[in-house]
Amino acid sequence: MLPTLAVLRSFEAAAKHQSFTSAAKELHVSQAVISRQVRDLEKTLGLQLFRKQGRGVILTIAGTALAQDLHHGLERLRDIIQKAQGSRPAGQALSIAVLPTFSSRWLAPRLPRFRAACPEANLVIRSRSEPFDLVREGFDVAIHFGTPEWIGGKHTTLCPEAPVAVASPDMIEEFEILSAEDATRLPLLHLISRRNAWPAYFEFLGLDPSPANRGDFFDQFSAIIAAAIANFGAAIVPSYLVEAELAQGTLVPFGRPDPGAGMYYAVTPIGVENDLAHEFCNWIRREAKLSAKMRSALN
Repeated sequence: MLPTLAVLRSFEAAAKHQSFTSAAKELHVSQAVISRQVRDLEKTLGLQLFRKQGRGVILTIAGTALAQDLHHGLERLRDIIQKAQGSRPAGQALSIAVLPTFSSRWLAPRLPRFRAACPEANLVIRSRSEPFDLVREGFDVAIHFGTPEWIGGKHTTLCPEAPVAVASPDMIEEFEILSAEDATRLPLLHLISRRNAWPAYFEFLGLDPSPANRGDFFDQFSAIIAAAIANFGAAIVPSYLVEAELAQGTLVPFGRPDPGAGMYYAVTPIGVENDLAHEFCNWIRREAKLSAKMRSALN
């Protein structure tokens, strides 16, 4: 089985710097990620590529030979990709991987503005929830939430998640919700992948978190939002996903959970020059700033 391009990029950077720490800085990932990728490559090849020297590492003979050949191979691959991109005619496609609910509730309504700015672009948008090898799978841009640790990816910061606790106006009135602490009386809606959101919020408020485990569970934010609008319960959701509902009053905010450290990023492959992807990243960053200003005005 051939190693992935992400693994090869990690080894190339580590070999160039003779340092896992410096390689991690170049690729915008943690040192642990580089170390794991190098170990995986050594297992795949059955070779020791680095050996320890003092507090650092140096290449073995096998590692040196591989690094030289790999450098030339990757340079050739970059040339091929750049040549192909340079030959694409007007009407070129931009392949974008997007988190599902981000795509339907935030990105899609704004795409007419991108079309006005880049009328020649033909977008190919697919839903993806986890990091992957951008080049191998043919994506020009990915929208990612979490930390900037995507092997082989250059990260453009878009915005924090800014979660908000919301419920329908009828539910706010029925349960007489006057403060965030009153959430203990509400039926709660949970995202399966974020089961700790409500318990963490209760702890953030200084309340007993055990009652926060009750309620109903969904696998998508879009379903939780629809359920909250239908008076089925209260939800903790990223504020950007409910901008329209907050503006229209179909959902009412009653608390601001701890935002945490996660951010949204636009990720592009390192070493691949793509003017259209660059334009898209600049555009979506501007849109994210406008979106944040609009939400601030609603507070």
